[in-house]
Amino acid sequence: QVKLQQSGGGSVQAGGSLRLSCAASGYTSSRHWMAWFRQAPGKEREGVAAISPSGDTTNYADSVKGRFTISRDNANNNLQMNSLKPEDTAMYYCASHPIHSTILAMFTQSTLRAGYWGQGTQVTVSS
Repeated sequence: QVKLQQSGGGSVQAGGSLRLSCAASGYTSSRHWMAWFRQAPGKEREGVAAISPSGDTTNYADSVKGRFTISRDNANNNLQMNSLKPEDTAMYYCASHPIHSTILAMFTQSTLRAGYWGQGTQVTVSS
């Protein structure tokens, strides 16, 4: 059974840090790009960060560059979020897909959903 189990998240004040984790099981995740997406209330889903199967290539949304870091270790991937801002408040989702171009397409096409997805975890940043 394919599963992306998310953990972490929660509430923090602006300037603080949080770490999200995503544990993949039930498929060969080592061959997949892993990514994080987020959706705030009343807004479209957006891509946050992605990492290649080998871990040597990453992509970040401009809004999080220099503040967020994505990493992976075997079947797990993590999103370290530093210098958090109130506008980072959203439901965060882990996703997995073997094709980079599909991951990138999902970054900008909020209605596109492919591959495997986690259940979502809430991040709330207060000012």
